[in-house]
Amino acid sequence: MRDIRITFFASYIMLLCLGMVMIYSSSGVYALEFMGNSAHFLMRHLMFLVIGSVMMWFAMVIDYRDLQKYAKWILGAALIMLVLVLIPHIGKISSGARRWFSAGPINFQPSEYAKVAMIVYLADFFSRKRAHIRSIKHGFVPAFLVMGFMCALIIKQPDLGNTVLVASITMSMYFVAGGRKTIFATIAALAVPVLTVLIITAPYRMRRMVSFINPWSDPQGAGFQLSQSQMAFGSGGFWGVGLGKSVQKLFYLPAAHTDFIFSIIGEELGFLGAVATVILFGVFIWQGTRIIRNTRDSFGYLLCVGIMVMLSMQVVVNMGVSIGALPTKGLPLPFISYGGSALIFNMAAVGLLLNVSRVQDLGG
Repeated sequence: MRDIRITFFASYIMLLCLGMVMIYSSSGVYALEFMGNSAHFLMRHLMFLVIGSVMMWFAMVIDYRDLQKYAKWILGAALIMLVLVLIPHIGKISSGARRWFSAGPINFQPSEYAKVAMIVYLADFFSRKRAHIRSIKHGFVPAFLVMGFMCALIIKQPDLGNTVLVASITMSMYFVAGGRKTIFATIAALAVPVLTVLIITAPYRMRRMVSFINPWSDPQGAGFQLSQSQMAFGSGGFWGVGLGKSVQKLFYLPAAHTDFIFSIIGEELGFLGAVATVILFGVFIWQGTRIIRNTRDSFGYLLCVGIMVMLSMQVVVNMGVSIGALPTKGLPLPFISYGGSALIFNMAAVGLLLNVSRVQDLGG
């Protein structure tokens, strides 16, 4: 699988490079105005890249099969952190959400670690329970109880985006591991009313849904983000307005360097730049699926499935939100958006995927 790894890694590096350029371009004016240094977010992003590279290296050099022995401990640590972050004076509140631990200039979001921990745990659980995966008592209930507890803690922050992501990863891994299709379909159907209740009972989520249906009905209120994002794509045209020349980043489009960085790509680099970004992610995801198909051991196979579902869903949701095809969700664009915890653990996940591929080549 050496050729697959080379192409996979090359697309990954190009995405990281694009991220560095676009974070500086999209955040420079904001950083200069509020931080006094136009390179503030770029420098922090470079620091996160260094930490992520160390995590990725560690994930690559260990024998990934050893993670099976510690899967429950890895998950336990994630659940403990998700509980602690909800406690006042321990978890940090920002924009009305309590999602972070703060230590000086560093903020850590435990839900990003929790997603990877959940993948490791489920890969271990489903690989050990292959003979009983279709059993409701032994194959379904234990995994989905853990998922339910983790989702309950994440939604309490509140963070609907990562809650849906954790649930989707669990369902996907259960299905791929050989779980019952009827159970899969039932859980998917039950998710609809649950999501409906979560949206209706939170006014800000309801406003997002209304703005998603027609952002231009209230372009200065609930539909502000989506309308400004669409204006960015529209003004970019085919060729783009030019790198660094975005108008929307001048305090019009909120979260220009985080959740809506794809909109700035569309504005500055145009349709060509947006399509090139999609192609890069397409190559990355395609080569990741090829690694999955060539993985022979059950634990490694399910580990790769979980990682690729996690990364692929974030790409689809972020881009879908940016172009107005999906309701607004706070999921960053992997490897491109600014965000320390997400970047670090996404890089660690890539390291695990490359680790699995390397071991397969060695006959592991």
